Amino acid sequence: MATATKVKIKPLGDRVLIQAVKLDDEQVKGGIIIPDSAKEKPQEAKVIALGTGGKDENGKAQPFNVKVGDIVIVSKYGGTEVKFEDETYTLVREDDILGVVEG
Repeated sequence: MATATKVKIKPLGDRVLIQAVKLDDEQVKGGIIIPDSAKEKPQEAKVIALGTGGKDENGKAQPFNVKVGDIVIVSKYGGTEVKFEDETYTLVREDDILGVVEG
């Protein structure tokens, strides 16, 4: 997985660049292999980079609730997938982040 210092993508506004956490290989039961296109999109991801920040209705800067390196739970269908230098990332709004995995 790429580190934040190697990624040359800087999100704008309240967007967050995340990368899906690669889970251990799935065990196939009964010899059935599920193609990648039929698998559910992972909901756990690592925060790679933060945008420039959102603003409230008065124009005051709002701090992010997450930081680079956090493992987060994201909305299943949120974000835009981006491929850059053989890696796949997703750009999401901070609102699409549902929680931070602690521990």
